[in-house]
Amino acid sequence: MLGLLLFDGLHFVWARILREYLPPMASVPLYFLIATVQIGSFAWWQGKLRWQTFRRLWWFFLAVGACIAFSTSTNYFAVSYIDPGTGTLLTQSIIVYNLAFGVIWFKDRLTRPQLLGAALCILGILIISFQPGDYLRVGTLMVLTSTLFYSFHAALVKRYGNDMDFLDFFTWRIASTTLWSMLATTAMGQWQWPSGAAWLWLLAAATFDIVISRALYYLALRRLSISLHTISLTLSPVMATLWSLILFNVVPSLRQVIGGMAILAGIAVVSLARRSR
Repeated sequence: MLGLLLFDGLHFVWARILREYLPPMASVPLYFLIATVQIGSFAWWQGKLRWQTFRRLWWFFLAVGACIAFSTSTNYFAVSYIDPGTGTLLTQSIIVYNLAFGVIWFKDRLTRPQLLGAALCILGILIISFQPGDYLRVGTLMVLTSTLFYSFHAALVKRYGNDMDFLDFFTWRIASTTLWSMLATTAMGQWQWPSGAAWLWLLAAATFDIVISRALYYLALRRLSISLHTISLTLSPVMATLWSLILFNVVPSLRQVIGGMAILAGIAVVSLARRSR
């Protein structure tokens, strides 16, 4: 979880960087394609690339890939309206979606301390997310919609992919996402050949934001209930705010600091409750 939190908070940072070199619909499929080559090559080398897995569960991989492709593309468009820190903070609305999936679909049962921790996390999100002015409305709506699709993909993976060989699952998950992204970019006529510098940033983004970050994401998802996994990830906006400060000199406001403290308090309550249980 600590490794995941470090890389998870960089998602909107990578989107912001790549926006300087390519339009979103051109960068997203290339970013996924590089990750597919990396993971697919490793899976083939390990003897874990099984075509029968995709033939047997094609509907599952295509559904997951469509959700992620739409979510990622929407986030890459959203950074035109919001800064990376705020974007990551807004994605923490996933706690509401995932808790609903966890309780209704997976019959998760949260203890009172865990519910209190979740409430503190949500309070922190609301404090941070509320911003005056009209300029955030479009970006906020885009991120909230993107987060709903990502939450649904997590529920699908937890329900149908939890017992699958990890490397086999991860390869077809990324390949399916790449397929949907390429089809969308082709349909919109948005292909653009990257410059040399853009290729380097695409390689870095694919390696850190997909191969490393998402591998840690799914490994953590297999070890935690979907509810506790989501609550723990509410710490990632704090990391994103720090990255925004370091890379883009975006200083958090007092409201963001107060909201971040509420999120940290919620994480502490949930962690202590889980340990005592």
